[in-house]
Amino acid sequence: MKNPFVVDELRVADCPSVPITKILIADDNNTDRLLLKAILCQQGHEVFVAKDGHEAIEVFREMQPDLVLLDVLMPNVDGFEAAEKIRQLAGEAFIPIIFLTSLQSTDALVRCLDAGGDDFLPKPYNSVVLKAKLDAFIRMGEMHRTMQRQRDLIAIHNERLLREQEIAKRVFDKVAHSGCLNADNIRYLLSPIAIFNGDVALAGVSPAGNLMVLLGDFTGHGLDAAIGAMPLAQTFYSMLEKGFSLQDILREINEKLYDVLPVDVFCCAIVADIDFSNGVMQIWNGGLPDGVLYRSFDGKSIPLTSQHIPFGIRNTAHFDDSVATFEVQPDDRLFLWSDGIQEATNNQSEMFGEERLLKIFEKNTDPEQLFDEVNEAVAEFISDEAVSDDVSIVEVKIVAPIDFHADRPDFIGSNPAGPRDWSLKYELRPQTLSNFDPLPMLLYVLRQVPYLRNFGGQIFTVLTELYTNALEHGVLQLNSSLKNSTAGFDHYYQLREQRLLHLQDGTIGIQLDYKGTGNGGRLKVTIEDSGEGFDYKNLENGLSGDVPYAGRGINLMRSICHSIEYLGSGNVVCASFVWGDS
Repeated sequence: MKNPFVVDELRVADCPSVPITKILIADDNNTDRLLLKAILCQQGHEVFVAKDGHEAIEVFREMQPDLVLLDVLMPNVDGFEAAEKIRQLAGEAFIPIIFLTSLQSTDALVRCLDAGGDDFLPKPYNSVVLKAKLDAFIRMGEMHRTMQRQRDLIAIHNERLLREQEIAKRVFDKVAHSGCLNADNIRYLLSPIAIFNGDVALAGVSPAGNLMVLLGDFTGHGLDAAIGAMPLAQTFYSMLEKGFSLQDILREINEKLYDVLPVDVFCCAIVADIDFSNGVMQIWNGGLPDGVLYRSFDGKSIPLTSQHIPFGIRNTAHFDDSVATFEVQPDDRLFLWSDGIQEATNNQSEMFGEERLLKIFEKNTDPEQLFDEVNEAVAEFISDEAVSDDVSIVEVKIVAPIDFHADRPDFIGSNPAGPRDWSLKYELRPQTLSNFDPLPMLLYVLRQVPYLRNFGGQIFTVLTELYTNALEHGVLQLNSSLKNSTAGFDHYYQLREQRLLHLQDGTIGIQLDYKGTGNGGRLKVTIEDSGEGFDYKNLENGLSGDVPYAGRGINLMRSICHSIEYLGSGNVVCASFVWGDS
């Protein structure tokens, strides 16, 4: 069937070149219409015709031309109305509309543009001008279609990227989870400038009941920065759960990040290990801004300065794991933040800075409001358009041990499987005592027994207390009375490090003896050191401050264990756990 909109005398097949563009001509003047067709066909275009605006709309709807030449004054539907309708039908497609007009008034020409026109072609027609305009619009059409294809490709890739990021975010959140950051005595704010956060905040409780908090800031932003948080978090939580010391965890994190991160990516971090029972906090700061230990009793702020290079820059052999030790008491507060707070800028490109931050602490009259005051001050100062870094802050309130609620498993298990009758002997000599902590390994062995997994925290507490006493008081001959003052406390741990470094003699023997039944069991822990011992008979009538083993340790172990027994000269101690019907 012949197309009624193609002129019989000017069929496309008769044109001298291959059609490259479909063009609609709408003009009620037969002479003008035929003249334009002849010119366009000679130029190689496929031509459709319409005698008025209504027919032009129908032809456009059916043939979907690439360009429209539209007379202004036509019967039934004029060019203005036809242009508006065609523009609606075209949608997002780039369909140039060139008005054919003899009108010269400015108002008429403006109305053509308002109706959706892109250009004018004055009558009578000039073939050279017509070709120039068509070539320009054809190039524009090609560029528009290219942009649309690229836009669609970008949209497809973006959708795929979002799906991949969503999956990665789920994995990231499970691996780099916040641990116990939601504890009652912790407040935090992580404000990422991307889906993923270059800042990472972690918190967990050790088997001994200590709280360990880490705030880290990776170089960069988004996924490339956050990807390092996964091995960091895995190492942090895995080693913390097994009872490794802060120094062991620091070294392992550094080694892991040094191995997996590119050379231009590293992690500034500050790590705090808080022992609520002893009122002691250890701090390691590698490259983060100075945190603050806010004293509740006098309102003074103690800076926690950076003294180390960040994680992932140097290998383990050159990594410094030394920590600063502070005495803390209930209602003291630990504040940690990333450099995004101090580098936050306002509309005048001024940084918030350390001075403004410290003034908030100086002017505070209610420690309970400090966290909110800092965040409100930064929020008021910062410009949304100027946010260029992740902004993170963590507050930890020091509480009494009884007010620190860590998850504790039930004492009795339900699965009787596993070894039921075994004994393990382990002796540590000077070279091992000076640089190795055996407790995580021993705890790992004990956790293989299903019953014992249920009270690993209690066992670890007793192991830690007994081993620490054997090492510090038995082998190293340190006196607890040194820790009665702040200066003495620091001196105590300095002596500990010095004596460990030069340790030549001394041993510690550890024996674990386990017997389990279907409904109960018993674990006996015996620790013997090579020291002189102490007069443990004084324990019968209460603890004396002059006794090296005195302190919270004995009372704590008695509350956990079924029995505590000292033997020999006091250099041998036996602690027994009994549960069920044993």
